[in-house]
Amino acid sequence: MFGKKNESKPVGRIDSLIGAGTRIEGGVNFTGGLRIDGEVKGSILAAEGASSSMLVLSEHARIEGAVNVAHLVTNGTVVGPVVVTQSLEMQSKAQILGDVEYAVIEMHQGAVIEGRLLHSAGKPVELKLASSA
Repeated sequence: MFGKKNESKPVGRIDSLIGAGTRIEGGVNFTGGLRIDGEVKGSILAAEGASSSMLVLSEHARIEGAVNVAHLVTNGTVVGPVVVTQSLEMQSKAQILGDVEYAVIEMHQGAVIEGRLLHSAGKPVELKLASSA
């Protein structure tokens, strides 16, 4: 009520949801925000040039395929290559089994990447280490 508002990160709008217990086989193309609590066996691609696209993966989410988005917040598992053109946040239970191309990355303690980290060319390197508070 009184005091400073937490303005550390913009909250993206979620337009679509793939719920827990749902399994999709095939690629998913989206615009805006997408939250996945289920499983996708196929690629997840944001619309070309959609700089505001956001993908949120819950701790129960599992993707088997390529991911290409502007913003990714994950606490789930991705098996495949990941390209994030703006910001990647990996929470404590997140796992990526594949190469990751990123502009800005934040990894919480416990997050795992089994693959190469490739910084996007032409942008300044910014690594953030999250405290284990």
